[in-house]
Amino acid sequence: MSLSPGTRWVIHLPVTVPDLARARMLARTAARALASLTRAVDTGEVTVSEEDSQGVRHRVYCDRLLPGGGRCALPTDHLVPCTRRIVRHQRNTLRFR
Repeated sequence: MSLSPGTRWVIHLPVTVPDLARARMLARTAARALASLTRAVDTGEVTVSEEDSQGVRHRVYCDRLLPGGGRCALPTDHLVPCTRRIVRHQRNTLRFR
């Protein structure tokens, strides 16, 4: 089996959490941690699914295309306007840009 450079792969990592909200939260945390180590992670494409329903995937990030380019970096179902990134200020409070 020969692979071309840039072939995309998906990592399946089963975890045990009580509900979809916590699955999304854990997936966002894992995606941010991996993205800080390598540019090979496409955080906008992160999804979660129940183990017995892997064909039913739930997006973790909004990932909407923004005017002028770029994609929204906020979680799905966010209530504030879409933005490219989350800015962290003192004491880990979040501000959106």
